[in-house]
Amino acid sequence: MIAKEKSPALTRLQIGMVILALACGGFGIGTGEFAIMGLLPDVANTFAVTTPQAGYVISAYALGVVVGAPLIAIAGAKSSRRTLLLILMVVFAVGNLASALAPDFLSFIVLRFLTGLPHGAYFGVSALVAASLVPAPRRAQTVGYVMLGLTGATLAGTPVMALFGQYLSWRVMFLTVGLIGVLTVSLIWIYLPRDKPAVGASVMRELVAFTHPQVLLTLALAATGFGGMFAIFSYIASTATEVAHMSAAMIPVIMVLFGIGMNVGNLVGSKLADISLTGTIGGMLLFNIVVMTLFSLTASHPVMLCTSTFLIGCTFAAGPAIQTRLMDVAADGQTLAAASMHSAFNIANALGAWLGGMVIAFGYGYAATGYVGAVLSFLGLFVFGASVLLERRHRPICSTACIAAA
Repeated sequence: MIAKEKSPALTRLQIGMVILALACGGFGIGTGEFAIMGLLPDVANTFAVTTPQAGYVISAYALGVVVGAPLIAIAGAKSSRRTLLLILMVVFAVGNLASALAPDFLSFIVLRFLTGLPHGAYFGVSALVAASLVPAPRRAQTVGYVMLGLTGATLAGTPVMALFGQYLSWRVMFLTVGLIGVLTVSLIWIYLPRDKPAVGASVMRELVAFTHPQVLLTLALAATGFGGMFAIFSYIASTATEVAHMSAAMIPVIMVLFGIGMNVGNLVGSKLADISLTGTIGGMLLFNIVVMTLFSLTASHPVMLCTSTFLIGCTFAAGPAIQTRLMDVAADGQTLAAASMHSAFNIANALGAWLGGMVIAFGYGYAATGYVGAVLSFLGLFVFGASVLLERRHRPICSTACIAAA
C-alpha cells in the first residue's frame, strides 16, 4: 500500500489548495491533448499538409506520453516529488508555448512529442502526492479530485479552446495552454510544501516495480479495460451522423454528454473505490460490457445514442480505482508504476481506435465499435480476475501495520 512519509500536517484549506494546483495542471494537460483534435484542419492549412498528415501531431504527443512516463519516473527517482512536479510542468509549459510558435510542420511534430513526455509522470506523481495528504479511507477520492482536472478539460477546456482556435488560431490554443502550465508552476511552488526524496530512493528501486506480476497485470488491465471507451469515442461523430442520422450540429452536444459522463464517473467511481477497490474495478468492467453492447444495439436511435454516450463517459469511474490499485501493488516502485498508468491509458487509446477502425474497414459499420469495446472490457475483466486470483494465492505485499500507516 501507499506508505506516507512523515511531514507536517496540513490544514483542510492547505490540502485543498494543493489539490487545486495539481488539478490545474491536469486541466492544462487534458486541454492541450484533446483540443487539437478539433483543430487539425486548421493546422493542415497552416503547414500546407493534408488533415490525415496533420494527425501525426496527435500520434507524436501520444508517443511522448508512452515513452516519457517510465523514463522520467526513472530519471527522477532521486528527486523530491515537489521538485519533479515543478520540472515536469515547466517542460509542459515551455513545450506548449514553443508549439504556438512552431515555424514548420516538422518542428511542430517534434515539439508535440517533447510536450507529451511529462504527461504520464505528472499525473502519476500527482496521484501519489494526493494520496499522501489524506487518511487511507479517502485516498481514491482525493486522487479523483486531481483527475477532475483531466475530466474537466473534456467538458470545458477542450470545447472552449477549440472554439477560440477556430475563430482566432490554433496557435492561440497552445499559447493559452502554455499559460495554464505557467499558472500551475506558480501554484505548486506556493502551496505544495517542500519534501525530501524517499529514503533509499534509486533507479533500481523504481525498476523493481516491473518485477511484480500485479503491476504488469494492472497495467494490462488499464490498456484493455479503457480501450473500449476509445474504440467507440474515436468514431462517435460518424456514428451519430451516419448511423443515427443526426445533424452535425448535434456533435458538440454529444461531446458534452461524454464529458459530463466522465466527470460523473470520476467522482462517483472514486467514492466507490474507497469503499471497495476491487469491487469497483470488477463492477465497472461488467458495466462497460453491458453499456457498450447496448451502444451497438441502439446506435440507430438518437435518444439512445445520446444516453449510451453519457454512460460510456461514466465508464471512466474505474480510473481512480485502477490508479490507486497500481500504487498499492507497486511496493517501492510507486513513482514508475503510477506514471506508467498513463502510458497504459494511451496504449488503450491507440488500441481501441485501431481495432474500432479495423471493424469499420471490414464493413461491419460504425455501430459495431460498441462490440469491440465490450470485447476489450471482457479481456480487461479476464486480466483483473487473474490478478485477484494471484493476489489470493500469495501473501499481501504489505502488512497490516503498513496498511494502517498508508
